[in-house]
Amino acid sequence: MSHEDTTHGPSPLGDVDADPMHRAVDALAAALHEYVDAAVGVRAEFGAHEADEDPRILALEHRVGTLNGTLFDTLHDALGMHPDLTTSVWEPEDDDEHDDAGELPEGTVPAEAFYLGFVVADSPAGASMTLDGVIELLDEAGEQAASRLVDGGYHVMEWAASRGLPPGFGDDADDEEDEA
Repeated sequence: MSHEDTTHGPSPLGDVDADPMHRAVDALAAALHEYVDAAVGVRAEFGAHEADEDPRILALEHRVGTLNGTLFDTLHDALGMHPDLTTSVWEPEDDDEHDDAGELPEGTVPAEAFYLGFVVADSPAGASMTLDGVIELLDEAGEQAASRLVDGGYHVMEWAASRGLPPGFGDDADDEEDEA
């Protein structure tokens, strides 16, 4: 991926052939439709967890991910853009408000969750730190980051260090079900 060509320059591109980009979208859409059909069929046979782990589903998820990469590359190569087309975003429902919303100053922008992820391999034999120590280190770093954000004028309503999955902010109903 070169950033030295005219597609990354400051000038408008003018005449661009959109057909390769549309073909990449069509291939991705076809794979997504295939995924839906397979997911409905697999879910009719198995429970949710088993369906998530079904080899047919995993293969289709891999294919969709690969086609997402192809679409990114096609758009990037043709337009020089870096499209963020695979981020999942849920808009809050009209009746959803953060529990702490009343405590925020008027005019505050609605809160968003941010994540900083690490993939950490076990240390070599004889090293002083283990994978269990990583969460402690990240917890300390999280405390420092939260303090810096507050010092910068932001309202940090929650923060957490977690292992395996991102923390489930605002999932109180799910937490209550897990405790039952």
